[in-house]
Amino acid sequence: MTHAKTILVTGGAGYIGSHAVIALLDAGYTPVVIDNLATGFRWAVPDGVPFVEGNVSDESLVAKTIADHGICAIMHFAGSVVVPESVEDPLKYYRNNTAASRSLIESAIRGQVKHFIFSSTAATYGIPDVSAVSEDTPQRPINPYGMSKLMTEYMLRDVAAAHDFNYCALRYFNVAGADAQGRTGQSTAGATHLIKVAVEAALGKRESVSVYGTDYDTDDGTGVRDYIHVSDLAAAHVIALQALMADRVTSHTLNCGYGHGYSVMQVLDAVDRVTNQKIVRKLEGRRAGDPDALISDNREIVARFGWQPKYDDLDTIVSHALQWERALSDHR
Repeated sequence: MTHAKTILVTGGAGYIGSHAVIALLDAGYTPVVIDNLATGFRWAVPDGVPFVEGNVSDESLVAKTIADHGICAIMHFAGSVVVPESVEDPLKYYRNNTAASRSLIESAIRGQVKHFIFSSTAATYGIPDVSAVSEDTPQRPINPYGMSKLMTEYMLRDVAAAHDFNYCALRYFNVAGADAQGRTGQSTAGATHLIKVAVEAALGKRESVSVYGTDYDTDDGTGVRDYIHVSDLAAAHVIALQALMADRVTSHTLNCGYGHGYSVMQVLDAVDRVTNQKIVRKLEGRRAGDPDALISDNREIVARFGWQPKYDDLDTIVSHALQWERALSDHR
C-alpha cells in the first residue's frame, strides 16, 4: 500500500540529500532515508525520520524499504561526485552512479513506485559552445562523472517510455550554501567546492585558496560559474515532485541554476566582504577540462514549475556557508 506523502530519499544523509529531507518535512511529506554513510552523516538525518543504512544497489533491501514504508516516489541523490576522482577511477563511478541507479530504477518499477527525481548535473554538457546552457544544448561529457549521470538520464527516459512511471532529471550547476536555520550543510571533509573551501580558509582551516587559471576569457580572467543555493535546489525537488504527481504522464529534464554567474575572484571577494578579512589566494595553472564560463539558462524550470529562488544573492550564500562551517565543529 503506497502512501501519497512517503518519499524515499537516497543519499539523504549527504549534503544535498539532507536539505531535500528538510524541504520535504517542511512541505508536509514523510521522507525515508537510505544512505550507506560513505560520505554522509547519520546526524544529518533529522530525529524521527526513518533511516536505513545500506546501498541503493541492494535490491532486496530497497524492495523491503519500499514495501515497509509504502513509498510512492524516490528522490535519488546517492552517488559519487568528485570529477577528478572519476577520471582516475572510472569504474567506481560507473558502479556507484550508473549501475547502482539501474538497480534502484528496477526496484522502483518492481515496487510500483511511479515517480522518480534524479540528481543530474551540468557536467553532462561537457565544455559547451555557449556560456548560457539550455536543456537542448548538446550533451558531450568530458569525464566519467558526467557520462555516468547522462547514462542514468537515458535509462530514465527509456523506462518511462516502457512503464507507468514518470521522472524529473534536474541538472545542477554549482551548489553552495547551507540551510538558513543551520539545520544542515556541506560537511564532507576535503570537499572541493569553491565556496566551502573559501569559508574553511576564512576560518583558518586552510592556509590559502588555489585559483586554477587566471587567463580565461572572462572579465577578470578566472572561471565563471552559476552558484545555486542548496535550499533553493531542494525546493526545486519538492516542486518537481508535486508536478510529477499532478501530471503522471509528463517527465521533465531541467537545469537548476540562477541564470547568471560569478568568477572565482568574485566569490573570494564576497568571502572577504562577509568575514571582513582577506583570504590568501594562490594562483595556479588551469585544470584540464574547465570551461571559461558555465551558466544555466533556467527559463524552462521557471516556466514549467513556477520555481522562484529565495536565496539568489552571493553574499547570502557565502554567509550561510560560513555560519554552517562555524557550527560544524559541534557535530564532529
